[in-house]
Amino acid sequence: YFQARLAGASNSTARILSTNHTGPEDAFNFNNWVTLLSQLPLLLFTLLNSFLYQFSAVLQGSLFGQLGTMPSTYSTLFLSGQGLAGIFAALAMLLSMASGVDAETSALGYFITPCVGILMSIVCYLSLPHLKFARYYLANKPSQGQAQELETKAELLQSDENGIPSSPQKVALTLDLDLEKEPESEPDEPQKPGKPSVFTVFQKIWLTALCLVLVFTVTLSVFPAITAMVTSSTSPGKWSQFFNPICCFLLFNIMDWLGRSLTSYFLWPDEDSRLLPLLVCLRFLFVPLFMLCHVPQRSRLPILFPQDAYFITFMLLFAVSNGYLVSLTMCLAPRQVLPHEREVAGALMTFFLALGLSCGASLSFLFKALL
Repeated sequence: YFQARLAGASNSTARILSTNHTGPEDAFNFNNWVTLLSQLPLLLFTLLNSFLYQFSAVLQGSLFGQLGTMPSTYSTLFLSGQGLAGIFAALAMLLSMASGVDAETSALGYFITPCVGILMSIVCYLSLPHLKFARYYLANKPSQGQAQELETKAELLQSDENGIPSSPQKVALTLDLDLEKEPESEPDEPQKPGKPSVFTVFQKIWLTALCLVLVFTVTLSVFPAITAMVTSSTSPGKWSQFFNPICCFLLFNIMDWLGRSLTSYFLWPDEDSRLLPLLVCLRFLFVPLFMLCHVPQRSRLPILFPQDAYFITFMLLFAVSNGYLVSLTMCLAPRQVLPHEREVAGALMTFFLALGLSCGASLSFLFKALL
């Protein structure tokens, strides 16, 4: 829709472009710019959020900060929800293409849908303080000993007698019953620690934060700026028309969601292992692999992987590794700090998440120019 607007195309031309399996030529680098400009405000405000995290509770950074005070299972569920949102967006694209509606109608639907989603999110967020389990962690701020004890209980309750994971709702209900039995205060309760230092927390999680930055740098440097340009090597037809929406966007979001969900069952490697940085660095191999796939609009690099199967295989590994490593680093960071520092650690990790997104979006200009 926007590429047609930038090209000054009429409505009929826009409809032709929307059904062309190769798509319009991206002369304005629109995919690169929209990716970069959508991340810069997030980067700025998560930076502010790392230092002023009590004033901006509706920001994504504060949500991660609040999750840092809870058992790691809830961070995994939060990240899985983000993956499901990506699947929903990809399905919306496919439905729009299959319905055959014009570009203006599709654009209107795309603008209305996020407004409804944001409204639902606000309602859910406002209802959060009414949940006893969330109210205990967010309002009462348990002491260090209590937080460690409750987290241990939550992790033990994740498995039943057969080793099958239980639902987080069951865990929350069980902990709620325990909280009702506990006295409101103990006469010899230790004093609450002071406000944690951002620099001190950063010293403890810097390696995990760097891994998160590198994961998103690789991902955003080629997705979607490069991967959206890959076309099917088969003859024009229905498969060619739906190849990129299915094999690029839908496949990425499904496998990314699966990767994020895997951390509900195991966390490997752990926070003390040096294998995590190695796995993260290996993902840089995806950059040349995607750049050498079937992208017709190129003038420098050759096409070494023209078949569709290559691109699909690369995308499967690319998406699963992205989802798993993102969720893993976000879950490991709160484990590396003291309980009263976990909220700051969560907010800091969100800043580095945004930093990785911005770095990747910036590098996408370079990689696209090298094609």
